[in-house]
Amino acid sequence: MSGDDGTRRVRAGRRTVEVHRPDKVLFPGGGDAKEYTKGDLVDYHRAVAPFMLPHLRGRPLMLERHPDGIDGPTFMQKNTPEHYPEWIPRVEVTKEGGTVRHTVCDDTATLLHLADQASITLHRWLSRAGSVHHPDRLVFDLDPSGDDFEAVREAARLLGELLDELELPSALMTTGSRGLHVIVPLNGRHDFDEARAFARDVAELLAAAHPDRLTTAARKKERGERLYLDIQRNAYAQTAVAPYTVRPRPGAPVATPVTWDQLDDPELHARRWTIADAVEQARTDPWSGLLSRGRALGPARRRLNALRG
Repeated sequence: MSGDDGTRRVRAGRRTVEVHRPDKVLFPGGGDAKEYTKGDLVDYHRAVAPFMLPHLRGRPLMLERHPDGIDGPTFMQKNTPEHYPEWIPRVEVTKEGGTVRHTVCDDTATLLHLADQASITLHRWLSRAGSVHHPDRLVFDLDPSGDDFEAVREAARLLGELLDELELPSALMTTGSRGLHVIVPLNGRHDFDEARAFARDVAELLAAAHPDRLTTAARKKERGERLYLDIQRNAYAQTAVAPYTVRPRPGAPVATPVTWDQLDDPELHARRWTIADAVEQARTDPWSGLLSRGRALGPARRRLNALRG
């Protein structure tokens, strides 16, 4: 329902969320890209909430906000503003020289409020509020030098094969930008230093086997045309884009979970799904319980060390 002031009121569970200026264009159209408004963003989040919330609950968030749309100024919000409703959860975590009170999104109403605030992209921690120093996710970001998705596809296959050899389950997600994320569920007993060291050694082993195609060089000038195996997100207070979040690009592409079989689909690319059709992909349950049983890294570390010689 809409008020006289143009504010739209959306019911979410026991709460009603006010959406201000729902007709405001956040994603201008042009070329092949459709135009999308704040109201469209809210509608998408309302529909995708059952699939998105399990990946957000209990995790500190960093919000990428675009109050004037994707062509306007961007700012990254870590601290929760005082004016946010009291029913939105917060978690206070330590940082150098103090603390940060991050927003946590546990329900649909919070998700809709964040959309009303033009929080287009939600970046989540790889650990949960109750155990912030112990990640339950490991993320490899496959970052191509250009917009070459074939290089990304090939890197994902190689990484997936190596993780299979290490007997670790892995899940695949388009980033909505240029690449793919490969995600490994952890049991939450390792600290960030252990997880990051393991991810680094996996990436370095893979890059050493394919030095013409892959690199772990953090500096762009050292990468050349090679795809960058980025493991930098596996550290305390670092974040990764959340599954089903929208990216601030024309056409409102979505970071979307996919099956490993879909990697062979010639139509697959990093921006394959948008807010117009990502919910249809979500309903197919592409990860199908894949992340529900986190693994210890000990056995995989021993296998990795044997491969490294």
